[in-house]
Amino acid sequence: MEGSVRVRFAPSPTGMLHIGGLRTALYNYLFAKGNDGTFVLRIEDTDQARYVEGAEEDIKQSLNWAGMQVDEGPENPGDAGPYRQSERKDMYAQYAEQLVEQGNAYYAFDTTEELDQMRERLKKSGNPSPKYDAITRMSMKNSLTLPEEEVERKLEEGEEYVIRLKVPRRETIRFEDEVRGFVSFESKGLDDQVLLKSDGMPTYHLANVVDDHLMKISHVIRGEEWLSSTPKHILMYEYFGWEPPKMAHLPLIMSPSGGKLSKRKAETEGIPINTKDYIDQDFEPEALVNFLAYLGWSPGDDSEIHSLDELCDMFSLDRVSKGGAVFDYKKLIWYNEHYLREKPADELWPRVQEIAKEHGLDPDEKYMKQIIPLMKDRVSKVEDFVTMGRFFFEDPEEYEDKAVKKWKDNSAELLEAYVEKIEDLDEDKFEAKTLKDKIKEVIEEYDVGFGPVMMPLRVAVSGMGYGPDLTPTIELLGKETTIRRITTAIEKLG
Repeated sequence: MEGSVRVRFAPSPTGMLHIGGLRTALYNYLFAKGNDGTFVLRIEDTDQARYVEGAEEDIKQSLNWAGMQVDEGPENPGDAGPYRQSERKDMYAQYAEQLVEQGNAYYAFDTTEELDQMRERLKKSGNPSPKYDAITRMSMKNSLTLPEEEVERKLEEGEEYVIRLKVPRRETIRFEDEVRGFVSFESKGLDDQVLLKSDGMPTYHLANVVDDHLMKISHVIRGEEWLSSTPKHILMYEYFGWEPPKMAHLPLIMSPSGGKLSKRKAETEGIPINTKDYIDQDFEPEALVNFLAYLGWSPGDDSEIHSLDELCDMFSLDRVSKGGAVFDYKKLIWYNEHYLREKPADELWPRVQEIAKEHGLDPDEKYMKQIIPLMKDRVSKVEDFVTMGRFFFEDPEEYEDKAVKKWKDNSAELLEAYVEKIEDLDEDKFEAKTLKDKIKEVIEEYDVGFGPVMMPLRVAVSGMGYGPDLTPTIELLGKETTIRRITTAIEKLG
C-alpha cells in the first residue's frame, strides 16, 4: 500500500461506547496493524452540551479490554496532538475564517427565532424538509445578503454569529469509497452546514476535516451513518486545497427483527448495547472481538475462529460488505463458549472465585479447579460456573419444574436400588467408572433404559435436569453428599 497508513477512531464522549463504535474501532485497528500503520484515538468532544462524565474513560477502558493498543492518543501523545478536540479549539477558527476569506463560507447572524420562521414558511409553501441552503441563504441575515459595512459593525460589536459552508447550488460531488465504490451526491440536496458555532467551538464537520488533515490520516473508516456528510467534507478538502483521505463507510449493524440496532430494539431483544455491558457480564474479550470482526466482513472462506493477531493479518476493506449485518446474539454466545473451553482452569479460577464470593460462596481452589473442567462444555459465560454449578457447594433446596416432570412412579425405587449399590463402596472405588457400572447394574436388574435412572439421579444430586457429565459429578460430590441428596429427593418427590 502506497504511503504510511494512519487511521483514527474518533468517538464523541456523549455516552458509553456503543457496540457499533467498538466494531468501528476494531476495523480501524485491524486495518492499521495489517498494514504496519498507526492507530490513533481522537476524542471529539466539541459538543460540550452532550458531554457525559466518565465517557472518555469508558472508551479507553473498552479498547484496552478488547486488546486494541492505541498508538497515539490522549494517554500516549505523538507529534499530531493534542488528541482532544476541546484542546485544539483555537486552531479551528482560523480555518473557518480562511474559508470565509476565500468565499467558500460566510457569516450568518440569524437568530433562533428567524431560523424557525424560515423553516415554518418553507413548510407552509410545500417544502417538507426545509434547510438553510443555496436558495434560502439569500433571504436570510448573513454576510452574503447584508452590506459589508453592516457585517463589519456586527462583528466589531460582538454580535453572535455562526460560520456556514457555502455549498454550490448545482454540482455533483463524487468520490470513491473503499467499501461502496464510486458514490455521487447532488449539492442541491445539501444544506449550508454550520462550521463554527456561536460559542467559537467547531462542529463535527469542520473539526473532522481539519484534524484528519493535520494528523495525516490516510484512511477514514467509519459507520454508514456518516456517508451523507462526506460530500460536505469533500467540498472542504477541495476548498482548502488538501488531498482527502480514502473513505470507507461500514455497513449498519442490524437488529434481528429488522432495521438498525437501536438502543430501544436492543433492549427489547435482550442484546446488550454498550461495550461496558459485555465487560460487566464477564464476556470473553476474544469472543466479542472475533464476533464483531465477522459482523460485516468475511475472510472469504469457511473459517470462523481467529485471534486478534490473525484477524490483523487477514483483514481487508475489499471484503467488507455493503449491506447491513444482523447482530446474531446466539452466535456471540457460541463464540464465548468456544473461548471459555479453550481457557485452562488456572486462568479461569480467579474470575470464578470473585463471582462465587459475590454469590456468598467461598470455594476451595483445588475443588473449584476440578469443577471447572467438568462444566466447560456446559457453560456460556464465566458466571455459569457458579450459578449453574452452585449444587457443587450446596444441597438443592428446590427442584427444576421441567426436570421434576420426568420423575416417574418408579424413580424412587430405582434410586433406592442405586443407593444400595454405592453405599458400601470404599472411597477409592467411588469413582466415575464404577459409579457408571452401578447404574448399568440397576438398568439390567429392572429392565429399563438409561433415562429412567439417569434423569431422577441428576435431579436428586443437582436439582436440575441438565448439567455436566453425571458420574464424574457424583465422584466429585462424594459418597456422603450423594446419598444424602438422593435420600432427600426421594422424601420430597416420592
